[in-house]
Amino acid sequence: MRFQLWANMYNGGERRQERSITEEVEFTPPFYSVIPPFTSVSLPVSRLIVRLVIISFVSCAASFTFAQKTSSPNPERTRYDIKLDVDFDARRYTGTERVRYFNRSERATSVLYFRLYPNARPTKAQRAAENDELPQGIEIKPFASSNNNSKASDEDQTSKDKRDNGKTDDKVYDVEEARLEIVAVRSATGQPLAYSLDESETMLRVNLNASLAGASSVEIEIDFRGAIPEIDAEETGLLAHIVQQVDAALRDRREVRRAREVHFMSRGVMLLGMSYPVLAVREAGEWRRDKLSVHVGRAMHTEAADYAVTMAIAPNVKVFASAPDVVNFPSDEQANAFEKRATVDGKIVHRFGGTQLRNFAFIAGRSLKALEASIAGVTVRSIYLPEHETTARRALIAGREAVRIFSNRFGNLPAGSQVNIAEAPLVAGRGSAKFAGLGVIASAFYVDFDSAAVRSLPEIVREQRTSVEDSLEWAIAQTVAHQWWGACVGSDPVREPVLDESLTQFSALTYYRVRYGEERARLALEDQLRGVYVIYRTVGGEDAPADREAADYRNTFQFAALVSGKGALMLEALRTKMGDVAFYRALANFYETMRFKLAGLDDLRAVFAAETAPEATFNRRLVARHFNRWLSERHGDEDIAPPNTQLAATFGVNPTQTTNANTPRTTAPQTTTTDERTPAARNRFARLGIFFWKQMTRIR
Repeated sequence: MRFQLWANMYNGGERRQERSITEEVEFTPPFYSVIPPFTSVSLPVSRLIVRLVIISFVSCAASFTFAQKTSSPNPERTRYDIKLDVDFDARRYTGTERVRYFNRSERATSVLYFRLYPNARPTKAQRAAENDELPQGIEIKPFASSNNNSKASDEDQTSKDKRDNGKTDDKVYDVEEARLEIVAVRSATGQPLAYSLDESETMLRVNLNASLAGASSVEIEIDFRGAIPEIDAEETGLLAHIVQQVDAALRDRREVRRAREVHFMSRGVMLLGMSYPVLAVREAGEWRRDKLSVHVGRAMHTEAADYAVTMAIAPNVKVFASAPDVVNFPSDEQANAFEKRATVDGKIVHRFGGTQLRNFAFIAGRSLKALEASIAGVTVRSIYLPEHETTARRALIAGREAVRIFSNRFGNLPAGSQVNIAEAPLVAGRGSAKFAGLGVIASAFYVDFDSAAVRSLPEIVREQRTSVEDSLEWAIAQTVAHQWWGACVGSDPVREPVLDESLTQFSALTYYRVRYGEERARLALEDQLRGVYVIYRTVGGEDAPADREAADYRNTFQFAALVSGKGALMLEALRTKMGDVAFYRALANFYETMRFKLAGLDDLRAVFAAETAPEATFNRRLVARHFNRWLSERHGDEDIAPPNTQLAATFGVNPTQTTNANTPRTTAPQTTTTDERTPAARNRFARLGIFFWKQMTRIR
């Protein structure tokens, strides 16, 4: 079957068709040709017809709403109207956002809380635990607030000024970390509002002039500015990623997350992940005010909202965002003034709009290109650097197939949705980053093994061609799956990371099963899920529950083994017990019920229990036991696989020796005691075998 892939380049803000490329794609039979459709299993024909009519009406309404998203906003949804002025070369930006907050709670509130994600950074103690010493003379400290209306005490401000020596050292932030500074906060009528920042500058509190009752809304405006750090190219290469994974696996080193991993410039590519103040989550009438997580996993916990975003940037810079370009953008006095200033500065204006998005992110660069395809009412785009076009073509085909398969199995994304799969030079230790409408994968894994550049890689890496290429396809599939589990169906990645991790990883396994068949899916399960647990246990990692908070896991390798791997394998075992029809019907019901809401693990457990009959061999009581066994208890060696004793002997470790999962190992595997540059060390690493190196070249 043929489809057209349109290679789009952007020049002066206008999209123009550059060329069309025809690719040959072999499709597997759709899900409904393998087993009966979900509705036909349990609904009479008359009810089925009614349901189809309703679905058609909702789809049309969703399409209309999307087309009108900026001119006819829903008054009962939170909305962000953001204007960003970006200095691409100076790596700085200024912005203004007008936020309409709709209070869905019955409880009134007189304050609003906003997360400032770009200011997330570990403390000195946390960085010391990571064994990552600060450069000589560099000190990470909060920047001075420019807030003249804050109600913070004079004593607090005096202490702050003393700590900061009365000034802000911009060089600290330009070199080391991202920065988001609040300049002013005011009401919709222009009246200044009192505001304050927490100690780490990651939470903004805004005091409203009056109490906001339930089922009512308020609008405020926030002026802000930000700085974007530059990441050294050496931190983003394939070898750097492999070394990071080996180090995490063998030394059990604790990792911390920093905003610079998703808010940076490197190799001419800029990624702005959550570059603006975003409202904190409000649960049962209470604002979530816990400290911003700097641990493994995703830190962004947000509610769905509507977005209208305008960005002014240099005319030769291409910009791709979480939502599609909007042609008929609403015009007002502020927008006109903003565009006029941008024109005077020699910049162009990009306009984007989307409804019910969890967040909004951008990727920009002068040399970025894109390939496009459409499927199931969704535009799929592969964004890449020119030297990676061959890999980008494969990424587009995989992304398009993933959308087709997931739409069939779980339900459609909102009409008019856009799924961007982009490469970016992510720092070692961060294999991918996921946002609403935009999934970013480390450029290091966009490797064309037939190119001359690959010859410079060590032989032990070149031998892993199949592993790297397969890992990229797996990463694409689970990145696309995030648009279902994480973007549409929200969850708490800090307190319950296993929910979205298990669903996205299992979805990737579903992609392999549907597209390639059972044998290829079995191999993917062994390599991508079971293999990481085996290596983790073999090098001395302790089995532990998978349903804990993200802060309880030391590094990405442990997180992949215990959370992502266990969670996905739990769902795979559940599918085997329930059968495909009941299992996927439950997932489709979960998606339909929790779309645009925040779901919990109990919600997922409940939909599976609802698909079992009381008299059935596998009933709801056994569903609860299944979840507990896999996620809350320690049966990994029984249910997944025991440690590889032969490989353990090569490492010089005893996998049968038990330790506390939260306590670092006091002795490292033998392979870390010798200088890795010596022939003896290289031979020892080579003896670890293909099984070990396949795991070290996975995208995590």
